[in-house]
Amino acid sequence: MRDHSTGRRGFEGVLIAVAATFLTVSATSVLAQSPTRSPADLAIDAAVPVPSPVDLPPPSVGDFKPETPAAKPDAPAKPDIAAAPAPAEPAKDIAATPAPAAPEPSKDTAATAPAAEPKTEAPAATATAPAAVPAAPATDQATTTKPAEPQKPASTVAAADQPVADQLRDLLAKSASRYFDRKAERSAVEKFYETRDYAPVWTKAGALTAQAKGVIARLKDAAADGLDPEDYPVPSFSAATSPEALAEAELRLTESMMDYARQAQSGRMHWSQVSADIQYPEHPIDPAQVLAKVTTAADASAVLDSYNPPHKLYRELKKKLAELRGEGDKPVIKIADGETLRYQPARKKRAEVKMDDPRVPQLRARLGVSENPESTTYDATVAAAVRKFQDHADLKATGVLDERTVKALNTPKRDRTIDTIIVNMERWRWLPRDLGAPSLGDAYVILNIPDYTLKVMQHGAEVWTTRVVTGKPGKHATPLLTETMKYITVNPTWNVPPSIIYNEYLPALQQDPTVLDRMGLKLERNRDGSIHISQPPGEANALGRIRFNFPNKFLVYQHDTPDKNLFAREERAFSHGCMRVQNPDVYASTLLNIAMPEKDYTPAKVRAMYGRSEVDLKFPTPIPVNITYQTAFVDDAGKLQLRKDVYGRDATMLALLKNDKGKNLEAVVAHAQPNYSRPTKLPDGVSVAGDYTGSSGASSSPFSFLENLFGGPQPRQQQPAQRNQRRVYAR
Repeated sequence: MRDHSTGRRGFEGVLIAVAATFLTVSATSVLAQSPTRSPADLAIDAAVPVPSPVDLPPPSVGDFKPETPAAKPDAPAKPDIAAAPAPAEPAKDIAATPAPAAPEPSKDTAATAPAAEPKTEAPAATATAPAAVPAAPATDQATTTKPAEPQKPASTVAAADQPVADQLRDLLAKSASRYFDRKAERSAVEKFYETRDYAPVWTKAGALTAQAKGVIARLKDAAADGLDPEDYPVPSFSAATSPEALAEAELRLTESMMDYARQAQSGRMHWSQVSADIQYPEHPIDPAQVLAKVTTAADASAVLDSYNPPHKLYRELKKKLAELRGEGDKPVIKIADGETLRYQPARKKRAEVKMDDPRVPQLRARLGVSENPESTTYDATVAAAVRKFQDHADLKATGVLDERTVKALNTPKRDRTIDTIIVNMERWRWLPRDLGAPSLGDAYVILNIPDYTLKVMQHGAEVWTTRVVTGKPGKHATPLLTETMKYITVNPTWNVPPSIIYNEYLPALQQDPTVLDRMGLKLERNRDGSIHISQPPGEANALGRIRFNFPNKFLVYQHDTPDKNLFAREERAFSHGCMRVQNPDVYASTLLNIAMPEKDYTPAKVRAMYGRSEVDLKFPTPIPVNITYQTAFVDDAGKLQLRKDVYGRDATMLALLKNDKGKNLEAVVAHAQPNYSRPTKLPDGVSVAGDYTGSSGASSSPFSFLENLFGGPQPRQQQPAQRNQRRVYAR
C-alpha cells in the first residue's frame, strides 16, 4: 500500500519548488528594473518570508502599482508594490548573515498581502554611485499632485539693464503723471516701455545709445529754431550711478524729447493766447509715432528736427537768425557822437577828399573792416562799409557817417531783429504743414497782412502777386486763418456783415432814418427779428465786381473795390477786416486756370461777365487760402525784410514768451463771439423792405448764415438799379 502522505508531501514539494521559482523570477524581474542593488539590499530581500503557495493565489497585474517618477528627471521609473505591513522584528546583523537558498515559508505570514519592498537608508554617496533621492509615498502622489504652474516667458532685457528696467516699471506704475501730464503722451510712453519689458532705450549697460546722443544734441541746439533750450532740460546720465538714477534720467529725457517734438510742430503757445481773431487747423503730434520714429532712427537728431516747419520761408528765417547771432558774439562797440564824416572820390578837376577822426578805428572794428585797423582816416573802404550797413538798416545808402547812422550803429536793433525773427518762426508753426492742394500742384493763396501783398503759389513757385488793402488795427483787424476758396462770385450782392450793421449802420439810422435809402442799401428783417442789410450788384457795389469766397467764422473774404486809390499807399490798413484786391480780374483768371485749366479763362473773359446778376464760378477742387502775419521774411534776393507790427502781434507774443514762462502757453483760450441774432427795434421812419428771403426767394431759406452772407450757389434775382446809389466801401 502506497504511503499517500509521502506522495502528498512529494506533490507539495513540487508545488513549493514551482512557486519559489515563480517568485524568484518575479523578484529578479523587479530588481532588474531598479538601480544596481548592494549586497545589503539583496540580503534584506532574501530575509522577507515567501508566502505559502497553497493559500496565496498567483500574482496578477493588479498586485503591481507603478511608482510616481522620482524627483530627479533623469532617474529611471520604478514600479512599486502595494504597501503592506513590514515585519515586526527585522533580522539583526543582516549584512553578515548569508541568504538561504530556499527559505521555509511561515504560516503566520501566509495570510497577509504580498510584502512591499522595505525602505532602507540610502548608501553613502560615492564618486561612482550617487545617492538616490527617495520618492514620496505612492498613495500621496496619486491623491495630492497639483498641475504645474505656467512658465513665464524669458525676459528680453539684457541682464545689465534689468535693474534699470525694474525701476522704470515702478516709476511708470506709481508716478507716470509726474513726467507726462498729458494723457495721450502718458499712455503712449507707458505702452512703449511695456512692449519692451521696460528696457531702457537711452542707455545700454549704463552707456548712452546713439539715439540718446542724437536727441541730446538736438535739444541742446533748440535755440537754432527759435526755441528755448531751457524748456527741454537734458538730465546728467554721467552722474546717474544707480539703477534708480538711470531710470529717472531715462524718463526725464523722454519727457524733454516729447516736449520738443510737440512745440516744434505746434508752437510754444497756442494761437488763441495771442488774439481772438486767429484760427488755424490743429495739427498735434502722435506721441506713439514720435517714440517709434526717434528711438529706431539712424539719425535721431534729424528725425526730431523734422517736427519743425518744412516751409521755405521758415528755413530762410532760420538761416538769418544764425547769421545775426553770429554777429552777436562780437563785443559791443559804441561810436561816439561827432562831426559828419564823408569820403569823396577823385574827380576830373577835384582831388580825392578824406577825413580824419579818432572814432574811425572803432568804426572799422564795428563794421568789420580789417584793413588798416588803427587808421583814423575815413577812406573809400570805410565809406563802403558804412554804405552797406545803411542799406541793411533801411537807411539811405550814402556812405556818409551822419547822426542817424551813428544812432543806428549804437542801437541794439540786432537784438530786436532776433526777437522779431523768433516770433515769426513761432507763427509758422501754427500754419498747416501742407499749405496747398496736392491735386492742383500744391496750389495755394498766401496773404501777408503787414506787407499788404497777396501771392498765388503753385509747384513751389510764385505764379502771380498783387497789392491788397487789409483791416484797420483794433476791432477791424483782418483775422489770421487758413480756409479753402470754394467759388468766385461775379457781380456779388453785398450782404452787410452784422458787425457793421450793429456797430455802424443802426447808430447812423438813429441820426438819419433815410441814410440807407440814400446809400442804395436794402433793409429787411430776418425770421428771428434781427436785421439784414444788403446792396444789390452793380458798379457802385461795395464789393466791386468780384468776390472771392472762403467761408469762415470771422465772416471775411477777398473782393474788388470801387476805390482804387488806396493801393498806391505804402501802408494799406483801411478796411473793416475783409481784403480788397488790386487786380481782381487777373486774380480770378489765375485761380480759375488752376482749378479748371481746360476752360482757358482770361481777364477779358472774366470782365465780359460783368453785369447786374450774380454768377457763381465753382472750383471742382477748393484752393487753400492762408492769411499770415509776417513782419520778418526773406525776399527773393535773399535779403531780410522787416515790416511794421501793425496789429501789435509781435509785442503780445514776446510779452508772453518772456513774462509767462511758468504758465501753460499751450492751453486753449476760449473767446466768446458776439451774438447778433436778436430782435432789433428800429427808429421811426426807417424803411423796411420786408422779410429777408435769402438766395432762395422764400422766407424759409434753406441756406446757412454763411451762405446768406457770402451768397448762395444760384444766381440772385436781378435787382432794379437805383439812380441815387452812392459808393459804399465794404469791410
